[in-house]
Amino acid sequence: MDIRSIRLEKKIKFSELADKVNIDHTELRKIERGFIEPTKEQFYTLSQALKVDSAVLISGHLNEINKIIPGEGYTTCQCGEERFLERSSPIAPDKIKVLDLFCGCGGLSYGFEQTDKFQITAGVDLLADRVESFHANHNTAIGVIGNIHEIDKDHLWELAGTPDILIGGPPCQGFSSIRPFRQLSENDKRNHLVEIYRDLVAEKRPRWFVMENVVGLLTHNKGKLLESLLDEYSSLGYSVSWTILNAANYGVPQNRERLFIVGNNANIRYSWPTPTHHAPHKSMGGKRFNRSNRLNLFSENLPKAITAYDAICDLPEIESGETADKYGTPKCTNEYTHKMRGKTNQLSLHSSTKHSEKMMDIIKHAGENRNSLPKDMTSSGFSSCYSRIDPDKPSVTLTVNFVHPASNKCIHPYQHRALTPREGARIQSFPDNYTFSGSKTQIVKQIGNAVPPLLAKAVALSIYEAEMQAQQI
Repeated sequence: MDIRSIRLEKKIKFSELADKVNIDHTELRKIERGFIEPTKEQFYTLSQALKVDSAVLISGHLNEINKIIPGEGYTTCQCGEERFLERSSPIAPDKIKVLDLFCGCGGLSYGFEQTDKFQITAGVDLLADRVESFHANHNTAIGVIGNIHEIDKDHLWELAGTPDILIGGPPCQGFSSIRPFRQLSENDKRNHLVEIYRDLVAEKRPRWFVMENVVGLLTHNKGKLLESLLDEYSSLGYSVSWTILNAANYGVPQNRERLFIVGNNANIRYSWPTPTHHAPHKSMGGKRFNRSNRLNLFSENLPKAITAYDAICDLPEIESGETADKYGTPKCTNEYTHKMRGKTNQLSLHSSTKHSEKMMDIIKHAGENRNSLPKDMTSSGFSSCYSRIDPDKPSVTLTVNFVHPASNKCIHPYQHRALTPREGARIQSFPDNYTFSGSKTQIVKQIGNAVPPLLAKAVALSIYEAEMQAQQI
């Protein structure tokens, strides 16, 4: 076991351990996360404090840390041998072919395919359960489980049927705007996956590419990384544009901003999708972006953004630790809930985390933010932790831990529990018939990391419209 796992198992607080071994808090965080290796003296001091044999600690910690590779979260599993999940239906010749390079569970791909103009022909990801989720919802796609550093790019291109569009969201925890300890990871290897994506564009020259990422890319390394990427795409002959889009402006019941870069090498004029909903929201892009972005000047005449409660109000009430597998008689219905249900008859993933007695006490006192709690009820956490979702607004950005109240504002508006995976999927605009593979923990991570399909659909339609206009000229 690594240092952090042993500390958690022994229920030793981080600050307590740091003080006991006289290691700076920032340095200890780096050690626990595997960004730096402890000295022999630090290993010995830590083994004394954790009451484990120093040789066992050194061996266990280094063994676990060496498994860290670019991927989801701080650590992830080795993917093992490259595997392929075959397509179950042939590729339609009349649709635009798309390859998803970092497919995750398939949110970005699903949005493209829901336009009925595009067809996903292949998706690649490091983690098997992500590819299995992707593959289950794209029957014309081959799922590729493997490390993008090692995959034969020529073979991948052939599997994808020489795609017209390359899409993808390179894993981005290294510069996420809401990721804790982001200051520790300026050199995180995952940051360079955006360059792997760029290299494939340079090598294969697809007609279009779409790269989405967190808003943190805008300011990473003082904006130099984004500037460099844009310059390099331009030098390859691509007409490139970028912006920050808020999902709430496109029918998603969540204020979730993503940075998009879209380019084409056919000199086609591209316009960003017109908002469909009015969602007053201060962008994380900063003052400079807010001043220059015309998409922020939304008309008050647009329909109001869909609220979080609008998205989940038809789902059965359940308590902490309970599960519901039938819809029952809904308290309310609306256009959005009808869209999410579709023709699905069996309810899935509507299972609540079993909260401890102490956590239930916190939940019952929860309000707008952590300051709503009685003093000393919690000892740590961001201001948005241990707080309820506002029923009259879109949800805040979901994290990969939205089923736990200590995460970012994820307690049900009225019920005494955190959100269920189904409610999280609704807030991300995944329909109820979307299939997720893996454990509950991993499914929650898949949902929390995904691009909302309705946001992806809006971008896809804007590309299709640009193509059609170009063909008419």
